[in-house]
Amino acid sequence: MAEDRHAKAAEQARRELEHLREETGLLGASSMVRATRRAQAHFSGADAPQNDPAEIWGRRIGRALAASFVVVLLWWLAATYVFA
Repeated sequence: MAEDRHAKAAEQARRELEHLREETGLLGASSMVRATRRAQAHFSGADAPQNDPAEIWGRRIGRALAASFVVVLLWWLAATYVFA
């Protein structure tokens, strides 16, 4: 009985360590690499249903347009208020 509880506790600890390793990137990935991978997954539409190409491309186009808008807005604000 005690061995069974010990085995369950050990398995739970292994699962938690694996989860922690995935979440914090203990495998050597820096925070910049993780942020880049998350941004790449975001802009590629990886969160869209994979069986719907229109949904994937719609998210990609929408997110690219939003990013372009932010860049143009920042440029306009800088040109108007910083460099004027």
